Amino acid sequence: MAWLQLKARVAPEQAEQLEELLIAEGASAISLQDAHDDPVLEPELGTTPLWDDTVLTGLYDDLDDIQAMIERVRQAWSTHIPDEPCPEIHFELLADRDWEREWMDSFEPLKMGQRLWIVPSWHDSPDPQGVNLILDPGLAFGTGTHPTTALCLEWLDEQALAGQLDRRNVLDIGCGSGILAIAALKLGANRAAGTDIDPQALTASRENAERNGIDMARLSLSVPDTFEGGEFPIVLANILAGPLIEQAPMITSHLAPGGRLVLSGILSHQADEVLDVYRDRGITMDAPVERDGWVRLSGHRPGK
Repeated sequence: MAWLQLKARVAPEQAEQLEELLIAEGASAISLQDAHDDPVLEPELGTTPLWDDTVLTGLYDDLDDIQAMIERVRQAWSTHIPDEPCPEIHFELLADRDWEREWMDSFEPLKMGQRLWIVPSWHDSPDPQGVNLILDPGLAFGTGTHPTTALCLEWLDEQALAGQLDRRNVLDIGCGSGILAIAALKLGANRAAGTDIDPQALTASRENAERNGIDMARLSLSVPDTFEGGEFPIVLANILAGPLIEQAPMITSHLAPGGRLVLSGILSHQADEVLDVYRDRGITMDAPVERDGWVRLSGHRPGK
């Protein structure tokens, strides 16, 4: 079956109105994406921000009277917003394809460092003797494809977690999908704890841990209010610069003397401010590691 795709470039204040009009015409799906690939980061609480130049797409299975449908949308727009011209609407026909199969084929296993692989569930691992983490792309809480997560995974891969009694307990703050905590356990950590403000993230972490054969006695998951606390020899926080700065007292309070700290989710222009905050809290920071405009910071607390 072929599909009809309508597309229009809209300003943020136009998106909701045009979306409603396309849905009224029977759209099977609506999507919004940035026309210039600019990230929207750290929005105000309670807002759903859009880009300055947003591409709104409607997908239809009815191919009849396309021009008439577009004209109805324009007329409805003129009725609701008479003082503002309707965004220009373009259309194209999409040939029938196995979209799910094509989507799956576009994702290959990813190597993180020397030993660690992120492997989609429908793939065989390229290295059965490696450390393989089964995780499907497209999850809402992180799958290793973004530089912020990849940089943390590569750092974990470099650590001699197995057999190092002082390095075998890991805390993952803002655990999301659980990818960092699970990777640490598969790389040899004894126990891991993950915290996240979103209970759905904890559900995703638990499901991913079970899919990877993790003994749940080794992984504790909790929202911050119920986290039992304690000091850890490794603390990971892959969130964003704002929360990393605001929560620096809490994050460093969980770092044991001699422990290692890893911070990610930081844009390159934010790195100096984050570095200064953690240095002021007595953490000896390493040189930043940058990839695609994102930075990983690491350091240690002086001690044993």
